[in-house]
Amino acid sequence: MEGFLSLYLLILSFHGFLLWGFGQEDAAVYIVIMKQHPVTRHFGEMEFGGSGISHVDSGSFNTLNRQRNFSSTDRNYNSYLLRLQNSLLRRTLRGEKYIKLYSYRYLINGFSVLITSQQADKLLKRREVANVLLDFSVRTATTHTPEFLGLPQGAWIPEGGPEVAGEGIVIGFIDTGIDPTHPSFSDKLSINQFPVPHHFSAIIRGAFNATADHASPLDSDGHGTHTASIAAGNYGIPVVVSGHHFGNASGMAPHAHIAVYKALYRSFGGFAADVVAAIDQAAQDGVDIISLSITPNRRPPGLATFFNPIDMSLLAAVKAGIFVVQAAGNTGPAPKSMSSFSPWIFTVGASSHDRIYNNYLVLGNNLTISGVGLAPGTDGNLMYPLITATHALKNETTIENELYLHECQDSSLLKKKLIKGKILVCGYSIRYVLGLSSIKQALQTAKDTSAVGIVFYMDPFVIGFQLNPTPMPIPGLIIPSPDDSKLFLQYYNNSLHRGKNAKTIVKFGGVARILGGLKANYSISAPKVMYYSSRGPDPEDNSFLDADILKPNLIAPGNSIWGAWSSLGTESAEFQGEKFAMMSGTSMAAPHVAGLAALIKQKFPNFNPSAIASALSTTTTRIDKQGAMIMAQRAYSNPDSTMSPATPFDMGSGFVNATAALDPGLIFESDYGDFLSFLCGINGSAPVVLNYTGQSCLFSTKTGSDLNLPTITVAFLNQSRTIMRRVTNTANDEYYSISWSAPHGVSVSVSPTRFFIGRGQQQNLTVVLNPTMNSSYASFGGIGIYGSQGHKVFIPLSVIMKTMNKAASDRND
Repeated sequence: MEGFLSLYLLILSFHGFLLWGFGQEDAAVYIVIMKQHPVTRHFGEMEFGGSGISHVDSGSFNTLNRQRNFSSTDRNYNSYLLRLQNSLLRRTLRGEKYIKLYSYRYLINGFSVLITSQQADKLLKRREVANVLLDFSVRTATTHTPEFLGLPQGAWIPEGGPEVAGEGIVIGFIDTGIDPTHPSFSDKLSINQFPVPHHFSAIIRGAFNATADHASPLDSDGHGTHTASIAAGNYGIPVVVSGHHFGNASGMAPHAHIAVYKALYRSFGGFAADVVAAIDQAAQDGVDIISLSITPNRRPPGLATFFNPIDMSLLAAVKAGIFVVQAAGNTGPAPKSMSSFSPWIFTVGASSHDRIYNNYLVLGNNLTISGVGLAPGTDGNLMYPLITATHALKNETTIENELYLHECQDSSLLKKKLIKGKILVCGYSIRYVLGLSSIKQALQTAKDTSAVGIVFYMDPFVIGFQLNPTPMPIPGLIIPSPDDSKLFLQYYNNSLHRGKNAKTIVKFGGVARILGGLKANYSISAPKVMYYSSRGPDPEDNSFLDADILKPNLIAPGNSIWGAWSSLGTESAEFQGEKFAMMSGTSMAAPHVAGLAALIKQKFPNFNPSAIASALSTTTTRIDKQGAMIMAQRAYSNPDSTMSPATPFDMGSGFVNATAALDPGLIFESDYGDFLSFLCGINGSAPVVLNYTGQSCLFSTKTGSDLNLPTITVAFLNQSRTIMRRVTNTANDEYYSISWSAPHGVSVSVSPTRFFIGRGQQQNLTVVLNPTMNSSYASFGGIGIYGSQGHKVFIPLSVIMKTMNKAASDRND
């Protein structure tokens, strides 16, 4: 990562600390939004035009045509807003206790404050106040992938290779911080130096409990370091874990800048007030991209999911020209499990990639069981006796008084002579998932007892948990399948030789050998949608009505991803103290796209956020490496046995294609005004829109399907529906032809079916949908636009509820 920012922004989250000392039973954090315009609106609206950004007023802009630094006039107004906020609190809550946490002044004008519900009511009644919102919690949505995405031979080549990939682009990460000492972020490794933008500054706010975390941007969790390295870590950094070498790691845009906004913590996650503060500061700093590997802990209440402080702050960021990427969430595979909602946010689901690490356990009955573990194998073809921890207990220890002895967490309770030279067998229970037991401690037990290897069988109650391959210095593996674990235990128990009283074990007859898992294998059935990746359709509100918005936007590698790890990282105990860790989740998928967006922004500096989103969406692939349809896992348990073809509600437009996204041909653009009209089109939304944006709604009937997005989603089709799209040509003059496949139960027509378009010109497309049957089941199709110069543009079609009226029914008879 070139030009790592030497000054970091620290957004401290200290709700727990303050609530503990406030002394009011119903005290809580509230976000207060004021009617007075924020800095960005006061000094001029930004409007998107064409594929660039034009501004109504003049000011100080950088080479990407975005305002970066405050002038003296800006600073005066900024200070004025701060005084206005403080004055409001003093006058409204005179003589009462309150603690102001953050002041928002750049994208929105407001603040977060610790107060009681009665005090919140007082503030809401003030004429200066637009809205008062109760804060809510957020959570993290917890390498070889450049090669899998074709970057070395594709997307990196036109701009000069990894040494310049992403140069001049700043990615802002709102996460748990970063380990700045990691080689993935060292400027010393780069031949081509690029200066750090001068407009970044360090901010530390509020009280902080140093025993819980670090009062600095230093990452004591690991998550933030990992995500930042995926997007913009240095090229070719050796991945050495537990003494084993696993190749080299690189970010998607290794020459991009990283700006860190610490808003989440290892002990309790984070809160919306902290994230909003980070977004506001990132926009003021002038980042090009915001990467959010975090999602709300619950679906936002109220009129619509889009109306929440985080999404509305991100709308203001998009208005300022910032491309926003967010993880879809890890609550799949259920329908409507999506945790990223709004059409101005680019939502990324998680897929597998082609590199996998498998090791195997070969039993004495010739049964071979697949496992996970970054570990060596046992010697040659030798078979070693198996022994469970519970069968090696010292005489004074019983299962009745030590419930978790099978987890191998305490070697002092075991007979070392009995275990020596054998493979120690341990149970992997929910306590491992919760961090109450650890692989490292079990490995220490194996070492203390001179075991030749270690095997973990899976407790049947551990389901829906993504198990990453774990580094082990000795031969070992974890059996991830409860069914395989059952077969293993049956073999073990049936092989025991017992004495006459049937209680005493006289011989451990079960034997096995471990085949090592240090060498990667490569699968041709990748990518596939991971079971935990959150799914659409996009919920419009808490009543589970569907929005006319496709989520996720696409999928990207998120499973078993190597990334940099903080030296103090504790999120994964198995990688504690290591320089790299393998993690899984949509948290890992989102920064892949953030890095690829940096490459697009580097090549097309005038692209606005919707143009970047379009380039990524329309160029995806919907087939895997062997040319078959991408599949989606459908269940927690044995997910590969439940797969079926992925739909747009699983994978959005498809799997990201890095090289094609840099030459999209045609793009679809939407601007802030379009998104505002969409919000105003929601029934009863006018007061909410006014409270959040300070702008009054004009009459609008615009729905999500009317937005000029590179997708078409209709939640309820009960009559003929005409949908318009407008494309802009970013390439040379070209002839295009159009074909389509209709969703089941829907007739589709598109016009024109052929057109010529010059560079920079626009073309309108008309899509007409009609229901041909009554159905409540979603069905899918697509529109393909094919250029004479090789450009291919794909628009997924999704229709959920289909109801024929009588006239339509008569036409189909």
